[in-house]
Amino acid sequence: MAGLLVRSATSADFAAIAAVTVATGQHDEWAGTNPAYLGHMLEHGRVVVAELGGQVAAFGAARRIGAGDATVSMLCDLFVDPAAQGRGCGRAMLAELWADAQHRMTFSSLHANAMPLYTSFGLDAWWPLLYLHGDTAALPITKGWAVKPVTAESVARRELDWTSANRLADHEAWATRPAGECVLVSRDFEVVGAATVITSGPDRGMVHLATSPAADDGAAAAAVLQALAQLGGPEHEIGHVCLPAPHPAVRALLAAGWRFEEFDLFMATDPALLDARRAVPSPELA
Repeated sequence: MAGLLVRSATSADFAAIAAVTVATGQHDEWAGTNPAYLGHMLEHGRVVVAELGGQVAAFGAARRIGAGDATVSMLCDLFVDPAAQGRGCGRAMLAELWADAQHRMTFSSLHANAMPLYTSFGLDAWWPLLYLHGDTAALPITKGWAVKPVTAESVARRELDWTSANRLADHEAWATRPAGECVLVSRDFEVVGAATVITSGPDRGMVHLATSPAADDGAAAAAVLQALAQLGGPEHEIGHVCLPAPHPAVRALLAAGWRFEEFDLFMATDPALLDARRAVPSPELA
């Protein structure tokens, strides 16, 4: 489209990206208004902006997960200022971000334009990602289960062993968020989950958890429940976790009174790019 330019972003674009983020109604702490998040994406992913008439009207960001032929391109952000929607910004940015990506995935909003755009790039919708919240005190602490604070290196090493994906930089970034902490979740001294959590504040809860491939459904569910039950922090402060609807922990959380008002759609070129019964993903970085 005439007057449309897509280019790589720099730190000089952070203020304009923040303005687009606010204009689209996004106010999360770990999002386009946060220079730490944008800096992380510039260093470890790819960030582009779309200009109309020389002014930044949209931005997008993607992060590669894994290595070699198994590498997945995760679309983390795609936001267009409402005043510029319908002018080709989203499609042009996606074409740039996914130019050489064979395996693609994202968590799509329910915006009317989102699914048609992503399906045109070869993705299908597979399941909802539920934004669950509830009282962590309603989750009983089970004997034999322990949640131990550790370094980001310890968590990333477990995830690398289990998934072949090096997420060290992501765990380090998540752990530097307010009240961020890396933990290992164990049953009878056997590590079942490796996670980064937020122990207090408005984002208190689980950011991301990798599950041991040896865990059955019961152990996978318990790893999530125990990590949330043993978060610490103020008593009865609300906890949060994003879970695929098929994850075995969902039933137990709903039974304990946890609820969700929002969900995104997992869209991917192949449903196997994320295991819906084991993954506890970050909506921003998976």
